[in-house]
This record gives sequence, structure tokens and C-alpha cells, in this order.
Amino acid sequence: MTIKTKVVSLENKAAGDIELDEAIFGVEVRRDILHRVVNWQLARRQAGTHKTKQRSEVTGTGAKPWRQKGLGRARAGSVKSPIWRGGGVTFGPTPRDHGHKLNKKLRKLGLCNALSAKQAEGKLVVLDTAKLSSPKTKELVDRLAGLGWGRALIIDGPQVDENLARAAANIPNLDVLPQQGANVYDILRRDTLVLTRDAVEHLQARLR
Repeated sequence: MTIKTKVVSLENKAAGDIELDEAIFGVEVRRDILHRVVNWQLARRQAGTHKTKQRSEVTGTGAKPWRQKGLGRARAGSVKSPIWRGGGVTFGPTPRDHGHKLNKKLRKLGLCNALSAKQAEGKLVVLDTAKLSSPKTKELVDRLAGLGWGRALIIDGPQVDENLARAAANIPNLDVLPQQGANVYDILRRDTLVLTRDAVEHLQARLR
């Protein structure tokens, strides 16, 4: 089964139709799967470089500050003690990897769910080609104004047009990715998903 969708050009003119695979763009959207895949992506992005010094790492002498008895003061064994100012931190954070495993089947299903969600909401646009004659931001802004996409993600084929990538770099809330970079988080964080014909063909071949 296929879903017939209109194709437009960057000049906002009709450029024919395209058939989308229903097994990829028409699956029942499951929010729990989208949630798991987004959590997996964001966990992998965390640097995990937070660090505090424990008592063995704090600079200071290892000598006992004063004798145990006879001074009328509380006993102390080290200036590095966590209860002293400038001492080590007890159970503080250490560098670690926040990533966790998620099997390929679920990751693939998550991407199908994200594409289907945009299709179901009517926020999926298929573009004939995503190419500009020059890397001028003004030219792209004028074309986007006519298309009315707002916050958008443009996914092209294996190679993104260099002029388009340079022009889009200065526009807030507009992302451009090659098809191999298509992911659930970036699709969901933008209002409109724009796929070129080339992107549709490669995504369908990749997800079948």
C-alpha cells in the first residue's frame, strides 16, 4: 500500500506526485517508542565530564592537624576530610558514559513512527529538489516566506547542496541534513519536515 502525496518546488509550484510506502509513512504512531528513542539519543549526547575531587585527590598535607587529646578540640585526622572547608567531596560525580543500549529494530521503528507522525499531522512536505544557484541567505529566506514552513527540517539525499547548506546556516529554526543523518529527535523538534524526492527514495530503501 502507498500514500499519494503532492510534490512542490522551492518556488512553491506543483512538481507532480510521489507515492510513499505506507509501511514507513503510515504506521500507527506510538508515543512510548518515540519517547524511548529520543531518550536514547539525548543520553548519547551527554558529555558526562562532570567531576569533583575526592579526599584522596585534594591538595594538602597528610599529617594529623593536631594531637588527639589534651587540647580541648574535636579530634581530627586530616585536613582533606569532607567535613572540612576545602576538603574532598563525598560521593561526588565522576566522568561516565550516560549512553545505554537500544536495539536496531526499535531504533528503526522509532524513525518510521516519527515520519508517520509528521505525515498524519499534515506537516510532511515533499520537495522536488533542494538546490540554490548561490549561497545567499536572502534568496532562501524569500523562498521560505512563500512556502510558509516556519520551523523546518530539510532532509536531502546522500549529499546536501553546498549553496543551500551555507544559506541555511544563518537562518534560525531551520536545519538541513543528509538522509543518513535523519533521526527522531531532529524530526520531532521542528514543526515541518521537508523531504526531497531523493531523500524519500533513500529512506524507503533504508527502512524497508
